[in-house]
Amino acid sequence: MLKLVIGNKNYSSWSMRPWVLMRHFGLPFTEIKLRFDFGADSDFYRELAAFTPAGRVPVLVDEEFPVWDTLAIVEHVAELLPAHPVWPADSNARARARSLCAEMHAGFSALRQHLPMNIEAQLPDVGARVLAEQPGVQRDLKRIVEMWSDALQASGGPFLFGDFGAADAYYSPVVARLRTYALPVPPALQAYGDRVWASPGVAAWVAAALAEKDFLDFEEPYRSAPG
Repeated sequence: MLKLVIGNKNYSSWSMRPWVLMRHFGLPFTEIKLRFDFGADSDFYRELAAFTPAGRVPVLVDEEFPVWDTLAIVEHVAELLPAHPVWPADSNARARARSLCAEMHAGFSALRQHLPMNIEAQLPDVGARVLAEQPGVQRDLKRIVEMWSDALQASGGPFLFGDFGAADAYYSPVVARLRTYALPVPPALQAYGDRVWASPGVAAWVAAALAEKDFLDFEEPYRSAPG
C-alpha cells in the first residue's frame, strides 16, 4: 500500500498536487497528515524525518521506499498508472505538459510569496491590492494566462491537455489562489478553473481543507483569525 505524507490541506500547495492526482485516478493510498510546525525541534520535523531526509512534504512511500519532490512523485505515479493519462499520449504534448509543470515547480516566486494558498479564506481586497502593488505578481499572472490559454487552444480542452492530468493537478493550487484572491483572468480560463475545482480529486481535497479548521498564524499574513 502506498503512503502519502502531506501537510495541512488548507495551506500545503505542494502536498495538494500529488494527492489530487492520485485521488483523481483512483490510486489507493494511505494519507499521513503532519500538522505544520516549523520550529527547529517540532513534532512536524521529528515525524517527517522517519520518511525523508529532505525535511519537506509531500513524500510518497511505496513499499517503504520514499519518493520526495513533487515532480519525482508525479513521474512515479505515472509509472504506476501506465493506462491512465497522467501525461498526454502525444510526445510533443507530453513534453509541453512536463515543461509547464517544471516551470511551476521552479518559478512564480512572487505569486507564492504574496498570495500563499489559503483555501478557507476569501480575500478579494488583498488580491486587488497585491496585484496593483506587486509587478512580480502581475508578471506571474500574465504568464499563467499565456500558458493556460495556449494549452487549452492547442488541446481543445476541457483540461490543459485534453483529459485531466499532471499539469492540471500541478496548477490546482493556482486555481485555489485565483478563487481566494479573486484574481482576474479571461472568462475561458475562469471556466477552466471551475472545471478543475469540480474535478473529483480537487473537490475532495477542497472539502477536506474546509473541514480542517486549523488556523496557523504563521501561514496567515493577511488574517489574525478565521473568517
